[in-house]
Parts: sequence; structure tokens; C-alpha cells
Amino acid sequence: MDSFAINLLNWNERVALHAASEDYGLERFRSDPTHLSGVVRFDRERLGSIEGQRVAHLQCHIGTDTVSLARLGAAHVTGLDFSPMAVEVARQFALDLEAPIDIVEADVYSAPEALGRGGFDLVYTGIGALCWLPDIDRWAKVVSDLLVPGGRLFIREGHPVLWSLDYEVSDRLVIGHPYFETPDPIIDDEETTYVDSVARLQNTVTHSWNHGLGEVITSLMEHGLTLTGLIEHMSVPWAALPEQMTPACGGEWVLTDRPARLPLTYTLQAVKH
Repeated sequence: MDSFAINLLNWNERVALHAASEDYGLERFRSDPTHLSGVVRFDRERLGSIEGQRVAHLQCHIGTDTVSLARLGAAHVTGLDFSPMAVEVARQFALDLEAPIDIVEADVYSAPEALGRGGFDLVYTGIGALCWLPDIDRWAKVVSDLLVPGGRLFIREGHPVLWSLDYEVSDRLVIGHPYFETPDPIIDDEETTYVDSVARLQNTVTHSWNHGLGEVITSLMEHGLTLTGLIEHMSVPWAALPEQMTPACGGEWVLTDRPARLPLTYTLQAVKH
């Protein structure tokens, strides 16, 4: 079984747990028409106005960031995800909220064929997405293919230094995984997902890849995008290192001891020539 098929089994199983969790908070969206996801809210000032724009949200999962982008005034948002279970939840969620959203089932590398080339003013990707892709250069080409000239990429992602840490070490920071993209995946076997749930997964194995900042930026440049912003953050929106982290404002977490030692996430923006 290839890596995408292995990951699909895992993500399909996570969907129901995520949709029912307080972490994603679907009911909060339903009860409060101004509510935004924590990921979108964190970067709202950097994102700026997207009024009237056509937005593609890659790896949209169950659609909370997708809905948030629509609530910021986008003319239309198209979410894309490879999990049929996630697509089903996201479609119903968008219908419930009467949001101007389409949800398409496809893997990221097939996005230009599934969504059409050159039709989007903004390509958005939320946190925890790129690590599921084996080839960052191929992803950068997808982004370029989707954007109109002058269109923008906006992404917040886990920092490659964070992804390279050995999470089994609870009392210090130890590099245990590759920082750079490698042909072979990082193989994890975890019985739980990242939301607050006691449920145990049956499909526990996942395959992931790290991508260094230089690899991400260079790939985008080689496919016709110009970097317009890069900010590294000392916070992350979940307790990535539970024994070593403290809650901060806005649902973020920081290192308890000397938080400036480690970049945890980054926000990147780029514009297509």
C-alpha cells in the first residue's frame, strides 16, 4: 500500500472525532455567524482584505478554515481534500451555514485538473498540511497553476524545526527526524489523534515528510512566485510538546522554558509574477 493510501485510512478515521470535538468547534460556527477558526484568526491582520476574491483552500479537512475565509468576504471559496469522509462533513457544514463554498474531493497534486488552472486570486493552506506531501516542488507547481497572475499564496505551517523534533523525549529538545525533504517518509504509529478524545484509532500508521524553509521558498520561486512575507512564530495552536509547553493567548501554545529557543510555526506569503 502506498503512502497516500495509508494516510487516507488514518484521516478518514479521524474525521468523525474531529467533527465532534470542541477543538474544531463546529457548533460554535453554527451559533455565532462571526466566529472564525483559530488558525485564520491568528493571521487575520496579515491576511488582509480578501473581499470579492476567489479562494482555493488546499487540504481543507472538515472546512473550518474554509468557512472562516468565506466569512471574511471572499466571493467564493473552493475547498479541496483527499478524504471522502472529510469532504462529506465539510459539504454539509457549508450547506448548514449557507456559505459560498464548494468542496472538491481530490489529492493536492490533482488540484489543477480538479479545480481548473489560473482561476484563483488566493491559494490558502492551513497548518499541518505540507507534511503529508512527499514532493514540495510538485506542490509549488500546483500553487502556481491555480493562481491568476498577481494572485497570492498564503500559508501558515508547522516549522520544519518543530517537525524534526523527537516527541518521545519529554524533558529536552532533541532533533530526531530529518529537517530536509527525504525520499523515504517518516513513519509514525499513534493510537490517538490530536483533538481531546479518548477514542483509539484502528488505522494508526501515517507517512509524512519534512520540508526545510529553503526548500519551500526555492520551489515557489522556481515556479514563478515572489516571496512577499515570512514570519517565524514562537507559538503553535496545539500542545505539540505537551510536557514542555504552556497555553498562551488565542489558543496558542509556547515553550514553558525560554520560548525564544525554538520556531514553532511560520506564516509565508508569495505572489505569482
